[in-house]
Amino acid sequence: MERPTHAGAHAPGALAGLRVIDLSRVLAGPLCTQMLSDHGADIIKIEPPSGDETRSLGPPFDKHGDAAYFTAVNRGKRAMAMNLADPAGRDTLFRLIEDADVLIENFVPGTMARWGLDYEASLKPRFPRLIYCAVTGFGADGPLGGLPGYDAVLQAMCGLMSVNGDEACGPTRIGVPIVDHLTAYVALTGILMALNERHVSGHGQRVEATLFDTAMSLLVPHAANWMYSGAVPGLLGSAHPNIAPYDKFACADGLVFLGILNDRQFMKFCRFVGMEQLAEDARFATNAARLQHRTALSGEIEAALSGWSRDALCAQLMRIGVPIGPVNTVPEAFAQAHAAHRGACVEMGAYRGIGLPAVLSRTPGSAKREPPRFGEHASQILGEAGFSELDVRQLMEQGVLHQSAPP
Repeated sequence: MERPTHAGAHAPGALAGLRVIDLSRVLAGPLCTQMLSDHGADIIKIEPPSGDETRSLGPPFDKHGDAAYFTAVNRGKRAMAMNLADPAGRDTLFRLIEDADVLIENFVPGTMARWGLDYEASLKPRFPRLIYCAVTGFGADGPLGGLPGYDAVLQAMCGLMSVNGDEACGPTRIGVPIVDHLTAYVALTGILMALNERHVSGHGQRVEATLFDTAMSLLVPHAANWMYSGAVPGLLGSAHPNIAPYDKFACADGLVFLGILNDRQFMKFCRFVGMEQLAEDARFATNAARLQHRTALSGEIEAALSGWSRDALCAQLMRIGVPIGPVNTVPEAFAQAHAAHRGACVEMGAYRGIGLPAVLSRTPGSAKREPPRFGEHASQILGEAGFSELDVRQLMEQGVLHQSAPP
């Protein structure tokens, strides 16, 4: 749909012309809408008067005083801050939704209904084409329905920590907020499926993405192993429950991860490092045998690799088709020549962020603008919706609209 008067309407990309009202905060919702923005959608971020919590989750902070965490998931958006609990705030939101395709929120279930913004009762009858995405911890019903959800708590509850770590450290949180991150992709997928279906039916629908469902979906292959064997998955460190050798090993100057998937790769590896006898050893002839004798195999590999330079080993083995890579730090990961080639880091002025993981050949995405400052675009957004300067001033005076960052 064409919106020539909107500041974000003509951004290039596969989603150009799509308008999204983003009421979400923290990570899963904002990351979802950042990905939509990267591919051309016009994102209107509406924060509460207190602001998105991630603005304060630092140091480090950017030149505007916003935490780097906030900048990681909010580029490309226009922002305003409004009190949706105020009836005037709700009515203003109605005006904005009139020209929107998608609304995404991650409030505790029941919050939107309390404000008169329930999807079934209020929004669906008024905006039948609207795609409404709710990101929650557990959903609205069931034994845990309505409770707030947090990434690390869901990692613990859903068994992820029980298979991450080793006997020395015990169950360990995965080092990135993997549940929040994947929930963003679940929400993105649901929104795009609903938009595709709308082309056929002409109707919107409610999309639900929960941290609980997402965390449970991450239990591959551990859940399947338990379902078919009855054996409770345990801690394996960096090793794999179904494949060997698939683990980290020490070279002379650092760690590598060796990910051998089949017998052919194992034979290539053994020949290259001078361990032909291992490939002929019945204990290591098949993956099932290697799993049974994992400890003995790991000892042999550690001894064979101890004199190698990790970079030389990785370069040579990868060239012959043996999967292996150095265990890099974050700076080392971005310093890789291939990271530069793939655009892993994007820069706009003082902003630096991670690049786009989805690459489209005909309608490529791109980072559009720096993350917004608190309340930065309120006048512009409301002006596009038909509000006069007097209207905007009155909303500010009534305490509905906020343009000063909270202390």
